[in-house]
Amino acid sequence: MQARLLLEDGTLFTGKAFGSTGDSVGEVVFNTGITGYQEVLSDPSYCGQIVTMTYPLIGNYGITRDDFESIRPFIHGFVVREHEMVPSNWRAEYSLDSLLKEYGIIGISGIDTRMLTRRIRHHGVMKGILTTSEKRVEELLEQLKASPLMTDQVSRVSTKSVFSAPGTKERVVLVDFGSKSGILRDLTKRGCDVVVVPQDTTADQIRRLAPDGILLSNGPGDPKDVPHAAKMIAELLGEFPIFGICLGHQLFALASGADTEKLKFGHRGGNHPVKDLATGRCYITSQNHGYTVNEESIAGTDLEVTHINNNDKTIEGLRHKKYPAFSVQYHPEAAPGPFDSSYLFDDFLQLIRDQKQNNPQLPRQAQIAAAYKAGSTAVSASKGELHHAEK
Repeated sequence: MQARLLLEDGTLFTGKAFGSTGDSVGEVVFNTGITGYQEVLSDPSYCGQIVTMTYPLIGNYGITRDDFESIRPFIHGFVVREHEMVPSNWRAEYSLDSLLKEYGIIGISGIDTRMLTRRIRHHGVMKGILTTSEKRVEELLEQLKASPLMTDQVSRVSTKSVFSAPGTKERVVLVDFGSKSGILRDLTKRGCDVVVVPQDTTADQIRRLAPDGILLSNGPGDPKDVPHAAKMIAELLGEFPIFGICLGHQLFALASGADTEKLKFGHRGGNHPVKDLATGRCYITSQNHGYTVNEESIAGTDLEVTHINNNDKTIEGLRHKKYPAFSVQYHPEAAPGPFDSSYLFDDFLQLIRDQKQNNPQLPRQAQIAAAYKAGSTAVSASKGELHHAEK
């Protein structure tokens, strides 16, 4: 079956269809990863986007559920040069084609992905429509113009209810803006008692969970589309140690008085060099974002830049000068080969311990008891769930 990809500038690509059928509109982006297409497909940060893989052969090692970063894929389309129908991998449970069919995602192969990538790099990311229909190009252009890009991606991918991953050490509230499973894995393997909360959880609800620290996850879209999150972070700054990743980094910047802006074509892949300004060391990082913190907006805030991108010099890390809070634009939970950046989770936990040592607080059970007395909304320490408690 034939599939077509039409960009908003009128550029048309014709190839072979795989996966599902129909029409799908989204922002067309590219990822430079050589491996990791499973992680790309299942990363909630790609919600609403049509993803182009620059590496020419995709699907050769199949699909393994254990390697997923979320419950299901949220992408709107998948573009590859060549996809493998019969994978070779003893762990593979089914093929790429089967996965896309299962979740209604259209794939297109057999097009010049190098040309497409160069066009995006030159003109910037564009809206596109991926279709297996026989509609005329003029009809598709009208449909494309009439279909706005999504702005509610975070609410679509975030958990709808609170859940916990019990541990014996520090309690960390993980605010889920579209969190990858790798973040939870890195916290739990360090023994953390993790409580995952929805993206619209308020500052008061987080306080009643009596956390030792707060982690702001990655997620899709424009950080300015979730102003309630920046407000929540601003209220909690200084009360608890905070660590932001990707979208969480951008929201931390907004909450601290800085500004964000859209990049021309974003950073997506597993080979982005980032410089630590304190040590001069360069890390090879995994990234997936279309927005960045505006460097000029840092002036006049209490933020300082800790990391920069060696390719385009954009901001990759921030630290608050007064409060125990920091963030990075890249993904320390991802391992594009080396595990160079996983130390950031250890830094976060050390920040929590230092804060507790310098500012001793009530034991957690006393905090929870105080929370029950403070209002009608309380926390179940055993289940880590917000619920209603009658006064």
